[in-house]
Amino acid sequence: MTAIREALSLALPYWRSEERWAARGLLAVVVGLNLALVAMSVMLSYWNREFFNALEARDAEAFSALLFTWKQTESGLMPGFVWIATAYILIAVYAIYLRQALQIRWRRWTTETLLAGWLSDRAYYRMALTSYGTDNPDQRLSEDARLFVDETLTLGLGLMRSVVTLFSFLLVLWALSGPATILGITIPGYMVWIAILYAALGTWLAHLIGRRLTRLNFNQQKVEADFRYALVRFRDSTEGVALHRGEAEERGALVTRFRALMENFWALMVATKRLTFFTAGYTQVATVFPFVVAAPAFFAGRIPLGGLTQTAQAFGEVQGALSWIVDNYASLTEWRATVTRLTGFRDALDAARAAAHEGEGMRAATGAPGLIRLEGLNLRLPDGRVLLEDAALELRAGERVLLTGASGSGKSTLFRALAGIWPFGHGRLETPEGGRALFLPQRPYLPLGTLRRVLCYPAAADAFSDDAIAAALSDAGLSHLAPKLDLEEAWSQLLSGGEQQRVALARALLLKPDWLFLDEATASLDPAGERALYEVLAERLPGAMIFSIAHRPAVAEYHSRHIRFSDGALVE
Repeated sequence: MTAIREALSLALPYWRSEERWAARGLLAVVVGLNLALVAMSVMLSYWNREFFNALEARDAEAFSALLFTWKQTESGLMPGFVWIATAYILIAVYAIYLRQALQIRWRRWTTETLLAGWLSDRAYYRMALTSYGTDNPDQRLSEDARLFVDETLTLGLGLMRSVVTLFSFLLVLWALSGPATILGITIPGYMVWIAILYAALGTWLAHLIGRRLTRLNFNQQKVEADFRYALVRFRDSTEGVALHRGEAEERGALVTRFRALMENFWALMVATKRLTFFTAGYTQVATVFPFVVAAPAFFAGRIPLGGLTQTAQAFGEVQGALSWIVDNYASLTEWRATVTRLTGFRDALDAARAAAHEGEGMRAATGAPGLIRLEGLNLRLPDGRVLLEDAALELRAGERVLLTGASGSGKSTLFRALAGIWPFGHGRLETPEGGRALFLPQRPYLPLGTLRRVLCYPAAADAFSDDAIAAALSDAGLSHLAPKLDLEEAWSQLLSGGEQQRVALARALLLKPDWLFLDEATASLDPAGERALYEVLAERLPGAMIFSIAHRPAVAEYHSRHIRFSDGALVE
């Protein structure tokens, strides 16, 4: 029942969303088509009876009519097989097509909703730093969301079809099987009871044999994602690995992760093998079992050949419907694992976003024009170590402020607090209304896409003219990149560390912020290049406040105010 509650908590928001009427309408059509398939199966069972009776009677005319036209029977007008098959094919094709249309709509909504939650209130950032995090959020957003939607629809529609099939063929089987006397007791519709007992026994045994599959499927999804993430991490760090000659170490780490994947997969294989031994045997026995049970009545002449085949088919449909759990047990365990991973991710999102509103982090407020003020600032690390206590800081428009301090003292953490993103600690951050701020860390963020998008980020790629971009590139010492604006490359790998920092500063020249914060943003440049860029910033952004974190003494000459981060305090 826990799985059902969790699945409903994931699914119901979509069916109550702004898309609910389109989704419900599409689902109604899909359900109607699936019910039509059940009705076609019932019709085929009666057609099958008439067809085999015609064969038994050697009635060529009836045989031909049942194949190509129609025939009047005791059950009514029976269309020929070509008409039934044509209708069945059309219904089956559109049942799948429209179900897939519903799947992609539901998946789009689910993915966009999870993405919105992940990106709002900087939940993604807090989750990466705290115990709220979950492994491989990329897989939760892509693979798990896809599997949940696909499997929920597939299993849900399959269950509905099995229930309708059960009740549709139950009446047929009850009428066909008649009573049986066992030990002096007359049992009406005896084949119905045999089908129920057969399916109940099979379901119980399937659960006993396959219950380990839920945990193994959960683990398999995790280790697959861990291995894929390690490969992506290696791909994005090829230069560092090559410079360190770390191939052997990387190979060992990748092989270790892959072995964890293999070990769980072997355990999954063994569990699946055991379940398959049972389900395959169960299915094979079910093929002949109804013939064995109904054969005495056929040999006694109480039912014709067509009656025997219809009885066997009806028994198979009833038994198959009752055995839905047996037939889908492996899929159910995978679905259960997917639901657990997706609800875990959603709960982590909720916890991270709730923590963002519980007094942790910076309290933002609108302050006086031309002034950024920090008051009552307390900063700590995720492990609880205090970096700064009850500090205050004022930054005025047009100032040039330099922050220095020992490595690890907390300068970059203060940089994040000024950006309003650091979640550990508290304080009040006042910023002027309408002022534009830009924060450039030591390692610039270069998004995927064209160089134009990289330079304009976070503004739109078409926010600046080619001439403006070319001028910014020239000022940043990157004029050789101007012809490559519309090339889509892995720029974070193609550009050197110094070039990446120059790209970030070119971005600042384009965006023209009122408040520019630099955290070792020129550390990868040579001293001459660093001086040139600070001179360009002073010339191009004369009214901007520039706050720099740096270690090189030469940077100080471009700043009029010097603050030291020392012993948990800010000292001027």
